[in-house]
Amino acid sequence: MNFACPRCGNSSPRYIGYKNGEAYCRRCISFHGEELTYKKKEGKGAPLNLHYALSPEQAKLSEEIVSNYKKGIDTLVYAVCGAGKTEISYAVISYAIYHGLSVGFALPRRDVVIELFWRLKDAFPQNKIVAVYGQHTSILEGDVIILTTHQLFRYKQYFDLLVMDEIDAFPFKGNDTLKSLYHNSVRGHSVLMSATPSEDVLKEFKKEGHAILELRTRFHKQKIPVPVIKKMPNAFLLPYLVYKLKNYIKEKKPVFIFAPTIDLCESLFRYLSFFVKGGECVHSKKENRGEIIGNFKKNQYLYLVTTSVLERGVTFKNLQVIVTHTDQEEIYSSSTLIQIAGRVGRKMDAPGGDVLFLCEKETGSIRRAIDEIRFCNTFL
Repeated sequence: MNFACPRCGNSSPRYIGYKNGEAYCRRCISFHGEELTYKKKEGKGAPLNLHYALSPEQAKLSEEIVSNYKKGIDTLVYAVCGAGKTEISYAVISYAIYHGLSVGFALPRRDVVIELFWRLKDAFPQNKIVAVYGQHTSILEGDVIILTTHQLFRYKQYFDLLVMDEIDAFPFKGNDTLKSLYHNSVRGHSVLMSATPSEDVLKEFKKEGHAILELRTRFHKQKIPVPVIKKMPNAFLLPYLVYKLKNYIKEKKPVFIFAPTIDLCESLFRYLSFFVKGGECVHSKKENRGEIIGNFKKNQYLYLVTTSVLERGVTFKNLQVIVTHTDQEEIYSSSTLIQIAGRVGRKMDAPGGDVLFLCEKETGSIRRAIDEIRFCNTFL
């Protein structure tokens, strides 16, 4: 019996079960809850509230995205960390709202959805912006629906415009179910954004009906800080971290210290907290991580020890970054390291900072990440 799941498109017998003679899909069975039916909307104004002007390069890309959308072309925005990808998408969002079209903005992680929700509420103060994630699903309709990629199952053939950021990030990357939900949710066209798109994505967007727009410089036109490699035996790691952390705190500079696993994150924090007070640890299993990040923004913490959960989607002024055990390539791919390095120097009034890669040996991922950052800096 040939069966294709109407929700995720799965047709593999491995993930098909039968109950009372009826086929069902085991691959997306965990996705359950209210699903919406597409309804044409009335157009409305979407005046944009930006606190600064786009750079000429940002404005050009913004116009090209709108032009592509009008022509029925899907767009990939390939832009460095700190280029202002989100702001570049505002014009096409405004265009879609004005014409009564259904707009979604999907991201892989809940934390980034929450962050973007407040940014879009500020940018579109007269429009209804809703966030849909995890247990936050009571309001599903709005002028712009910001959601985790897992929640796309609720919106089959629903979005006239779907903007998706961080397409290279876990859990979307390499997840065929989420990719199917993405494709099934789009009835119109999409705008995908990434600083580190995969070769498969780049290949897809070179086909007819697709376009790639590149932006290799940050909005403030300053170079991306190039990571510095510090080779040392793991036995020297902890004393070096204490030394660097104390210096940064003396200079009133906030710090992220990245660890490859949750266990290492917690053990590193326990050690550091004996010598340097005012820190906290953050990882995917930390229930109150949103509160901790919020308090870090308010300068209530001096440093955070974290996993790759904070590799993207967060911006802090004057941030310094230390990556420990950077030679663990199964955790730290070149794209992950580029994203981590991209946390530094994102603010106009603080465009510099340190990125330190601590390792016992230099890996291919480390070299590729540094080479890519240096290449982007040649455009300045």
